[in-house]
Amino acid sequence: MDEEVTDAMQSDEPAPRARRGGPRSVKRSLASIVLGFETIVVFLAALVTYGLNAVPPFVALGGGAVLVLSMVALIGLLRYSWSYPVGWALQAIVIATGFITPAMFFVGALFAAMWAYCMINGTRIDNQKEAS
Repeated sequence: MDEEVTDAMQSDEPAPRARRGGPRSVKRSLASIVLGFETIVVFLAALVTYGLNAVPPFVALGGGAVLVLSMVALIGLLRYSWSYPVGWALQAIVIATGFITPAMFFVGALFAAMWAYCMINGTRIDNQKEAS
């Protein structure tokens, strides 16, 4: 039985590979967390907008769906440097939804502040990790 274990350990199979692209940056991790939670809130806000009859149902639910899907897609695209300015644009769009549902001015500002905090501190931590 010990020979089987030894043979399995000495097989010619390659070891499992590490994550492609190296270690994940703190900035990317924080951005994905903020976008993940924001996706849930924007989905619920679209339902509230629909329930308030502030705009036609297609606009409320369709616009909310487009915004939610774009946030989910952006989470997967955070490996590219151009995705962070797109994230800022999405934050501006969420704030602008306050013109339809006024509470979204406050909610959007909170998420924009969290996004800014994550971008600033994530970049700072990543730079410190690089320097050491």
